[in-house]
Amino acid sequence: MKYYLGVDGGGTKTAFALFDENKAMIASYKGPASNHENMEGSFDEAADVLKAGVDELLRQAGVPYSALGGVLMGLAGIDHPYQHDAMMAALEARGITGARVYNDGFIVIKAGIGAGAGIGYNCGTGTVCNAIDSDGALRQVGGLAELSGDKGNGHWIAAEVFRVLYDDIVLDARRSLVRTLLEEKEGPQTTETLMARIAALETPDGEEQIRLMIDLFFAAAARGDMAALEIQEAMAERGADYIAALAKQMRFDMDEIPVVLSGSIHVKLPADAYLARLQELAAAKAGRKFRFIKLQNAPVTGCVNWLLESEA
Repeated sequence: MKYYLGVDGGGTKTAFALFDENKAMIASYKGPASNHENMEGSFDEAADVLKAGVDELLRQAGVPYSALGGVLMGLAGIDHPYQHDAMMAALEARGITGARVYNDGFIVIKAGIGAGAGIGYNCGTGTVCNAIDSDGALRQVGGLAELSGDKGNGHWIAAEVFRVLYDDIVLDARRSLVRTLLEEKEGPQTTETLMARIAALETPDGEEQIRLMIDLFFAAAARGDMAALEIQEAMAERGADYIAALAKQMRFDMDEIPVVLSGSIHVKLPADAYLARLQELAAAKAGRKFRFIKLQNAPVTGCVNWLLESEA
């Protein structure tokens, strides 16, 4: 019996899973965040987290590292070759040898389609778009926040909604349904209440404020609010740029290119109108047909799918 180990490492948690050769998950473990970019100790600290998680998973399963037929890790923060090489060196120094390491956006593709070529577009805490083409080539666009013009993730949406509220409440420049919905929920809004809300972003309640802004955005867009629809159009336009770039610059030999959508904005929220516009714009920009797939499987399953595809 061969065993395969997969890791999905993110900025809030890391999922470890052990599979058999039939892709059945026989053990799993959740560990702390492993994105080196958020750690004072960078690659060494992240590698310590990954080593501890691998050891705990194998201990629970009673399987030695030597029995593994393959190890594949999808790790947030692995965006450039030097980051890949630094992480590989840190892992090998801790006895994790022979692992395949990629950005976590790539395993989303294999989790969504199982095998073959496709594009993955993630909008969660951040934004990134990855592709594996019909020749097995890999490419990533986005993922650099403001530097790459990322839009559509939760923090970007929240910032845009705060701006809409600022224009309405502070500048009295443009009335928006966003303010009306907020006042229905929490009472009258003033410059002082908005400033207090912005200050709360730096406190433990910050994530709650971000979620509120996201909920207000989707509610206002569903009711046709122009300010919210402009935000929706901007995020669809930028996402379509990313998807179209990969479709045009890489080789996909199918009629419809599968696009696996992941992240809370895509799969957990009422985003159907935005996704329809995203697909329309991507097709127009690329001159190709796309088949959108909302990710239903755990991303870590993409690791075993990819490993076994490579053996076929």
